[in-house]
Amino acid sequence: MAIMNFGGVEEKVITREEFPLKKAKKILASETIAVIGYGIQGPGQALNLRDNGFKVIIGQRKGGATWGKAVDDGWVPGDTLFEIEEAVKYGTVVMYLLSDAAQIELWPRIRPYIESGKALYFSHGFGIVYKERTNIIPSTDIDVILVAPKGSGTSLRRMFLDGRGLSSSYAVFQDATGKALDRVIALGIGIGSGYLFETDFKREVYSDLTGERGTLMGAIQGLLLAQYEVLRENGHNPSEAFNETVEELTQSLMPLFAENGMDWMYANCSTTAQRGALDWMGPFHDATKPVFEKLYREVVSGNEAQRSIDANSKPLYREGLSKELKFLRESEMWKTGSVIRKLRPENTINSNCIK
Repeated sequence: MAIMNFGGVEEKVITREEFPLKKAKKILASETIAVIGYGIQGPGQALNLRDNGFKVIIGQRKGGATWGKAVDDGWVPGDTLFEIEEAVKYGTVVMYLLSDAAQIELWPRIRPYIESGKALYFSHGFGIVYKERTNIIPSTDIDVILVAPKGSGTSLRRMFLDGRGLSSSYAVFQDATGKALDRVIALGIGIGSGYLFETDFKREVYSDLTGERGTLMGAIQGLLLAQYEVLRENGHNPSEAFNETVEELTQSLMPLFAENGMDWMYANCSTTAQRGALDWMGPFHDATKPVFEKLYREVVSGNEAQRSIDANSKPLYREGLSKELKFLRESEMWKTGSVIRKLRPENTINSNCIK
């Protein structure tokens, strides 16, 4: 375990060099890892574990769409693919990778099969942190652990196949066996994490909910739409508005500051771009920070969690959600994006900023 200095703050970080796959496989040699859910995170984590040589089985509702997906991915019914309760019964590590709503619904059915000494694994701590609301309350004789990849299961899988690794956070909520820490780090390495940084369940949930509603999804869509609308309202055509709002950001600038940092990107843009960005950075910060502060308070209070629980429990929730997503998909901005993506030359970078 290395101590890394992040801007003057020391944190614990675990890399694959100091905790190699060979060590992870030795720790989990006698474990059967049951991956429950084959939707967002399940496939990436399960396939990476399987490819890395761990004993993995899948628990999924037979006959559902994802059952067929699991079969297509090489999981064999009756051998490595089972109904959910049966998989939980066989597993010594139960990776609970269903959606938050599905976890709440399924918990009473699987809880009896998570016996003493097993490990209950999450990739998002929602169900545990808000356990008074979700009623996901594990018994005291099992390990409760978390590895949260900082990206989608699809990204985790793609980076694994490319020989790279996605960063992940890890946490131990309950150590009943004395081996919870070894288990969680071994699993983090096994799923293909590039490195692991320490957190706890609360911090993971608070940061994750804030990020999803903020710069990762909610805020970024709001900012992009606002700029796109202003350009369109002032006579710019859809392709120009989209290129200046989304295309250059995602295809040119994001890869650059992901690779070398925002400071490097600024330094390698035109002086006109630098001056304008530095001048307008403050007003955007001042305008949005109160929104982020309000968002964080709502997350910590549990109000945001309760809104999600209430919405997800409505009988026609999925139909309503589909209508909202359809509205987003069929907006002019993202219809324009669909056309522009087809025009992208392969393996090129479009930029009028970088010298």
